[in-house]
Amino acid sequence: REVLVLDHAAKIGEKIRIAGGGKCNFTNLNCAPDKFLSNNLHFCKSALAQYTQQDFIALIEKHGIPYHEKTLGQLFCDNSSADIINMLLQECRDAGVEIKTSVTVDKIETGFNISTSVGIIKAEAVVIATGGPSIPKMGSTGFGYDIAKQFGLNVIPPRAGLVPLVFDPIILDFTKELSGLSVDPVEVTSKSGKTFREAMLFTHRGISGPAILQISSYWNPGEEITINMAPDISVLAWLKEQRKIQSKSAPQTLLSTILPKRLAQQIAQALPGNMADQPDKILQDLADRIARWRVKPSGSEGYRTAEVTLGGVDTNELSSKTFETKKVPGLYFIGEVVDVTGHLGGYNFQWAWSSGWCAGQIV
Repeated sequence: REVLVLDHAAKIGEKIRIAGGGKCNFTNLNCAPDKFLSNNLHFCKSALAQYTQQDFIALIEKHGIPYHEKTLGQLFCDNSSADIINMLLQECRDAGVEIKTSVTVDKIETGFNISTSVGIIKAEAVVIATGGPSIPKMGSTGFGYDIAKQFGLNVIPPRAGLVPLVFDPIILDFTKELSGLSVDPVEVTSKSGKTFREAMLFTHRGISGPAILQISSYWNPGEEITINMAPDISVLAWLKEQRKIQSKSAPQTLLSTILPKRLAQQIAQALPGNMADQPDKILQDLADRIARWRVKPSGSEGYRTAEVTLGGVDTNELSSKTFETKKVPGLYFIGEVVDVTGHLGGYNFQWAWSSGWCAGQIV
């Protein structure tokens, strides 16, 4: 096959470049189907089995790229994301792939006459690898969805995923003084019962951090989430025990031993007296505010800061083995543009590698 890559951006791989704080969390050792969201949870299994995280790690090692493991199986480059981009470009050169940047595609016709800013290109097959509209400042658009709809394919309505959550002014009155404060770990649970245990960060607009980005993909507008800010202890039992053995201590002094000091002060500031003065009802309320903080976000920060896009081209329209569309032979959709979204931690990159590899086996 002769392969031509068209990219409307001036530079290849800009989302790779900024990923992982510039270190690119390129895959995860624990990559498994249960780390992905989709309207068809079985769809991703074939691709993840055909091209695994170990296959991509072998490619990294073949190119001599140094890397390291962080928490929860996340793998990062030792140097920078540029190592991944350069590796992929080298693989393209080795395979004779031609790459054209700053090229816009105006129209794709049946039979694959492609009208572009550099003229009409005739293709035997077309692979749409355009992602979703998350982080639009990087040039992201909904182009892939438009092409899918043009060819009569169903698109699951997209929305922002792995995104900070925001609060209304009433809740912000309590949290705004905590902006910049991290609590690690917390356990955050969605209405559906999905739970993540990672760090949470208070922001000037609401909450963020890995735990919140994770739960955002499972959160729907109007729903509450429940946050346990001291998941390693039974908070109520601990408070009652402290009332016995440290009865003369101020509540906020004791809370600062299990919570960041600013957060302890914020939660306990209205409590008069010392621990001995706190009845069971107050301790229960205190425990609930710490271990069962039920809060209803007013929304998310949207595509502007979302790391991924949920939804996309309906998996029922695609072959799970090759990613070819069932209705239009020769038309393929891979990566984030498809209705498969990974958790935070390298899973979305692995989905890109796996789905791309499968489509690349075209004969």
